[in-house]
Amino acid sequence: MSLALCGDVMLGRGIDQILGHPGAPELWETYVRDARDYVRLAEAVNGPVPRGADPRWPWGDALPHLLDADVRVLNLETAVTAGGTPAAGKGIHYRLHPANLPCLRAARPDVCVLANNHVLDFGADGLVDTLAALRAGGLATAGAGADAAAAWRPAPVASGPGRVVVLAAGLPSSGIPAGWAATAEGPGVAYVPEPSAAWARRIAAEIEAARRPGDLVVASLHWGGNWGYQVAHDERRFAHALIDGGADVVHGHSSHHPRPVELHHGRLILYGCGDLINDYEGIGGHERYRADLRLVYLAELEATDGTLTGLRLVPLQARRLRLERATAGETAWLRDTLDEISEPYGIRMGTGTDGTLTALFDSDI
Repeated sequence: MSLALCGDVMLGRGIDQILGHPGAPELWETYVRDARDYVRLAEAVNGPVPRGADPRWPWGDALPHLLDADVRVLNLETAVTAGGTPAAGKGIHYRLHPANLPCLRAARPDVCVLANNHVLDFGADGLVDTLAALRAGGLATAGAGADAAAAWRPAPVASGPGRVVVLAAGLPSSGIPAGWAATAEGPGVAYVPEPSAAWARRIAAEIEAARRPGDLVVASLHWGGNWGYQVAHDERRFAHALIDGGADVVHGHSSHHPRPVELHHGRLILYGCGDLINDYEGIGGHERYRADLRLVYLAELEATDGTLTGLRLVPLQARRLRLERATAGETAWLRDTLDEISEPYGIRMGTGTDGTLTALFDSDI
């Protein structure tokens, strides 16, 4: 079973403006008030960006690798709405015009994770619009819903003789406000207030209730800060508890760059996949993390028991609001960085003959 696991996919703001049906460009940020300014920032760094771009443009060289996998899971960090009211108290708001949904559909995601700190950027009405747009587009979701039962409901994906079941939740460390938690009566996200043993047991119970014989389970978590490689002790303990409780993969996201990779009892933990698509080109700060470099994680799992049999990482770079294959030098930088931060967790990184990165573990090291 091959899984393509992606970090944050942000198709709003500048990305929305270059597609065929740009929404209103108005922003409510301190310094930037027009979403088209983010396109101009990207052009100042890397050259002209097309307007009315093909829906596949932002995915660029990532697309063949995504489409080659059996199952694709990504964190959709964008509301899909033309309306709603900008959430009070937030400095950044992301939305994709519903008419630009073909951009998301170009990658054929099997599950769009919505348990994040931007899905309610345009309020409960914006979330309702988002759920309706994705449903109309034939896209499954996990991690947000019309009420708590829907937000916590796992998304099953039929693949071959079994299924991949995705359960998603978000934590406050990623910036999700506590008030965004779905309730018995109202819409919101599947919210985990702390990475505790009690909450790990609750998620394990959700996994047990959803799992059928032959299923593989992905626990997708929006957690952690934007910058830094350190994994908090309680995060690691929580990830281990989820694996021990029945998850086959822990799919972490929120950070703007990749975080460590680990195996626990033969099962994959991605503490942070980093950004995949956004409009951050030309924005200064935190250069040492090379947030312009992106990864698609391609995991091979044993279909009978969920153990990891292989992990390849496709190195990419954001240029002109499009993903391009990273150069040899940039690939080497990613390899060395991931090797350094993942080595304490028992994972080393090598470079494959096809230019992808390869995780080395157990007897491979």
